[in-house]
Amino acid sequence: MSVIRLQKFLSMAGVCSRRKGEEYIKDGLVKVNGNVVTTLGTKVDADNDSIEFKNRPVKIEQNIVYIALNKPQGYVSTCRKGDGKIILDLVDINQRIYPVGRLDKDSTGLLLLTNDGNLHQNLSHPSFDHEKEYDVITGKPVSDEALIKMAEGMPLRGTKTRPAEIKRLSANRFLIVLKEGRNRQIRRMVKKVEGHVVKLKRVRISNIKLGNLPEGSWRYLTEKEKKGLMKSIKKNNDAGKSIAGS
Repeated sequence: MSVIRLQKFLSMAGVCSRRKGEEYIKDGLVKVNGNVVTTLGTKVDADNDSIEFKNRPVKIEQNIVYIALNKPQGYVSTCRKGDGKIILDLVDINQRIYPVGRLDKDSTGLLLLTNDGNLHQNLSHPSFDHEKEYDVITGKPVSDEALIKMAEGMPLRGTKTRPAEIKRLSANRFLIVLKEGRNRQIRRMVKKVEGHVVKLKRVRISNIKLGNLPEGSWRYLTEKEKKGLMKSIKKNNDAGKSIAGS
């Protein structure tokens, strides 16, 4: 593995995002070969240098895994024990993995988990323009006018939501595709048009589909799915560089 910046190492090791890594470095929480490093941009040899975070050794997993999980209702999208039922209780593997993004406790469906810090950083960053599709069931019928408002974007806590794709499935059920991920966004949007969500299931993230994966079960991503994700990340990063350079 090539020499890389220390904050990128922390990200690839699954410790945190690059931005958070910069904060940890400045706070003196990271050591390289036994010495505290506080200079941003410091480069390390990931194969030979000894890296510690909060006095604990940190390594980049060589066996990178990518997992799709069908999260049941009642589970929390966190790695912290003591938060009730957590998603890691459902995945019995040796590698230390982290969820990419979140699903609230009451929601179900597709959640990605990985120990690839770079992928985690890219997919979790607000600038990443990937689609997330949800199957939504409401307590009462939703009008065409309400669906149009949600599709066009609506004011939500001071800022307007981005346009969304919506397809009606029945009087009180629809599919919605978002390119952003605000906290409890769909539930709040439906509430704003005087509705109430009773079931919310994520069925797709970018090119990864939930399909017929049973609730509470997980599977490894296929090579085709992994390549599709990497391709979309590269496309997004290239677009960002193009905008920055214009």
